[in-house]
Amino acid sequence: MSEKTAIRTTGAPAPAHTFSQGVRKGPILQVSGQGPVDPATNEYLYPGDVAAQTRRTLENVKAIVEAGGATFDDVVMLRVYLTTRDDFATMNEAYGEFVTAHSPGGVLPSRTTVFTGLPREEMLVEIDALAVLGD
Repeated sequence: MSEKTAIRTTGAPAPAHTFSQGVRKGPILQVSGQGPVDPATNEYLYPGDVAAQTRRTLENVKAIVEAGGATFDDVVMLRVYLTTRDDFATMNEAYGEFVTAHSPGGVLPSRTTVFTGLPREEMLVEIDALAVLGD
């Protein structure tokens, strides 16, 4: 049985609550929900700009994936949480550009998008990820 390991990196914001940035068990790597936070300052960035928030959030996800020994191309599922349906098209465009650029294998991750309230008022988007390493 493989050991469960907490993933930590300074390339993404430190968790603000009682959870790990990511957890790896065997070939499975789960990244906790990330937001548009600068990892150096822990400040929320780009108020009101869902495209910029989406890119920053995906950079944070990518940093945790890489700290767990994977690449973004190993990501099989992303879940996107938005505060309003009105932001979907703008988020989707920024998301598509980032994910396409970081998926050199050509197979884009699966995705679910949920409209919900988020923990901080300035957060327009939160994203978590599931990666599988190796075959």
